[in-house]
Amino acid sequence: MSKQAIDPTQVSLVTITQDNEGQRVDNFLITALKGVPKSAVYRIVRKGEVRVNKKRVKADTRLHAGDVLRIPPVRLPEKGETPDVSENLQNLLNESILYEDSGLIAVNKPHGLAVHGGSGVTLGLIEAMRKMRPDHSFLELVHRLDRDTSGVILIAKKRSVLTGLQRMLVNKAGITKRYLAMVHGHWPAAITEVKEPLTRFERQSGERMVMVDPEGKTSHTRTTLLASGSHYSLIEAEPVTGRTHQIRVHCQFHDHSIAGDAKYCDKVQQGIDKKQGVRRLFLHAWQLSFRHPDSGEQLTVTALPDAEFTDILNKADCNAGF
Repeated sequence: MSKQAIDPTQVSLVTITQDNEGQRVDNFLITALKGVPKSAVYRIVRKGEVRVNKKRVKADTRLHAGDVLRIPPVRLPEKGETPDVSENLQNLLNESILYEDSGLIAVNKPHGLAVHGGSGVTLGLIEAMRKMRPDHSFLELVHRLDRDTSGVILIAKKRSVLTGLQRMLVNKAGITKRYLAMVHGHWPAAITEVKEPLTRFERQSGERMVMVDPEGKTSHTRTTLLASGSHYSLIEAEPVTGRTHQIRVHCQFHDHSIAGDAKYCDKVQQGIDKKQGVRRLFLHAWQLSFRHPDSGEQLTVTALPDAEFTDILNKADCNAGF
C-alpha cells in the first residue's frame, strides 16, 4: 500500500505494491480507509464505485502488484475519539495473550468482542490493542473472527509478518486452523470431509447469510468427532478453504447446526439451546499452526476455551478433555 495517507472524502488512485499482492479488495479497503464503517466499504464495492484497472470488482477480488485501484469518496460518520479501554478489558486482553515476539502477537479473543470497530462497534480488539500499546507504530489484524466466535487471532507488529502470513492464507498453504464446535445431535463419525459449495446472499432485512449452492464457491471442511452426549456432539473442524460462515453452514447442511447459532439453527434447535442454557455461539478457534515468516520457526498456538464454554461441554457430556 502507498505510504501516502488516503483521504476518504476524495477520489484516490492507489498503485498496489508487492506488500499487498494477493490481498482481497475488501480487506485492503478496510485497512486503508481507517474510520470508515465496514458497511460503507461493502456498499461502494457493491455499487461498482471501486475499480481496479478501470474495471468493476467484487469484494473478494484479489489485488496484484501494479494494479491501479480507484477508491471513490466515502461519506464519513461524525468523528469521535476512540473510547478509552476499560481497566477490565485491558486486564482481560493482557491475560489473553498466548504468544508474542518482535513481529507477532497471538490473542485468545474473548467471545462477544468484535475484532475491529465499525457497524455500531466503537472499540474492537485491534483498536483496544493500539490504545494499550501507543508505542507500536504498526499493529494490524492478520485475519478475522466473527464477533461471536472466540479463540486464536493473530496481530502483526511488522509489515513483513503481515504479508507473509496473509500469503499463506491466500495460497491455503503453510497455515492450519482448527476449531472446536459443539453441534446439535449425534455427529456421525463417518463424516470427515464436507465439500459443499457455498454462496452468500442477502435477506430482505439486509442480513447477510450463506447457503449451500451447486453454483457456489468450492468449500472444504475436515471434521473429527471428539465426543457425543445426549443433545450435542463436540467436533474439531479444520477449514481447508476460508469461506464466510463456512463451518457454520457445513454443519447446518448435515442437520447439526452449531449450538447457539442464531443465524443457522432452526426453531427446534433454538428451543433445545434455551433449555440447556446455551446463550452464545459454541464455536472456538482453538489452534493455529504455521511457519513464522521472520524466523522460519514452526509454531503451534493453542487457546483453551473459556469457563463458560467448558461448563456447557461438561453439562452436555461433551468435554473430551478440554
